[in-house]
Amino acid sequence: MGQKKQRALEAKRHQNPSDGTQTPSPKELHLGPPATLGPTRSIYFSSPEGRPARLGSAFFDQPAVSLARAFLGQILVRRLDDSTELRGRIVETEAYLGPEDEAAHSRGGRQTPRNRGMFMKPGTLYVYLIYGMYFCMNVSSRGDGACVLLRALEPLGGLEAMRQLRHALRKGAAGRALKDRELCNGPSKLCQALAIDRSFDQRDLARDESVWLEQGPPEPSEPAVVAAARVGIGQAGEWAQKPLRFYIRGSPWVSVVDRAAERDTQTGARACSHKDF
Repeated sequence: MGQKKQRALEAKRHQNPSDGTQTPSPKELHLGPPATLGPTRSIYFSSPEGRPARLGSAFFDQPAVSLARAFLGQILVRRLDDSTELRGRIVETEAYLGPEDEAAHSRGGRQTPRNRGMFMKPGTLYVYLIYGMYFCMNVSSRGDGACVLLRALEPLGGLEAMRQLRHALRKGAAGRALKDRELCNGPSKLCQALAIDRSFDQRDLARDESVWLEQGPPEPSEPAVVAAARVGIGQAGEWAQKPLRFYIRGSPWVSVVDRAAERDTQTGARACSHKDF
C-alpha cells in the first residue's frame, strides 16, 4: 500500500462522522494532570506554604481544660539567635481556671504587673520566676485569668543545644551528663532547655518569631490521656486535688507519674467502652 493511501485511510478512521471534523489520534491527545484543589487552610493554622502548620490564634481560644488537653502532642519550637531551632513534643500540661481557682496566680481576680499575661488574649505567654532562679512558661486561654502551664516535652530536635543550655544553668551536679529524658521533664527544665526567660512574658505564641507552636504529626491511634492532681500546690485546699494536670500515658518524658490516676483513667475508659456496647 502506498504511503498516500495509508495516510488517507488513517485520516478517515479519525474523522467525526457527524460533521466531518478530525478527532485527535491517541498520540496527538495530551492530557494534563487532573485538576486538584489545594489543601484547605484551617483557621487554626497560620504558616507560610512549605513549612509545618503553625497553630494560629484560633487554636488558643478555648477554655483552659480543653486547651491543656489540646496542647498534648503539639510541637513547641524555639528559634535561637543563631537560627538553631529546638523542638519538643508537649506531653504534660496543667490547667489553671482563673479567679475561682485557688491555685492560680489570678485567684480572687487579682491582677498585677506580674500576672498581666493571664488576662491578655488567648495565646499570650505568661512567664514567671519561682524560687528566685527558675522560670515557668504558661499560655493564656479563654477566660480572664485562665492559662495552661507547659510541664514537659519530648525533645525532638536540637538536643545537644538543649543539653548545653541546661548544663550552663544547672544548680549542682554540673559534672554529670544529662540523659535525653531529663532535658525537658519539668516546667523549669523545659524553660532552661529552650532558653525561655522573663523576656518572653506577654509575647504572642501565634505570631512570635522566636517561639511558636506547630501541629504535631498524626498518631496511628489517639494516645491515652491521664488526668491527675497538679504538682506543688498543696496550699490550695480542695483545688489541690482536682484532676487538672494532663499527660500522655506511658510517655517516659513526663515529669511526675501518678499511678492511682492512671488506674482511675483506665477504669473509666473500660467503663465507657462497656457502656458503648
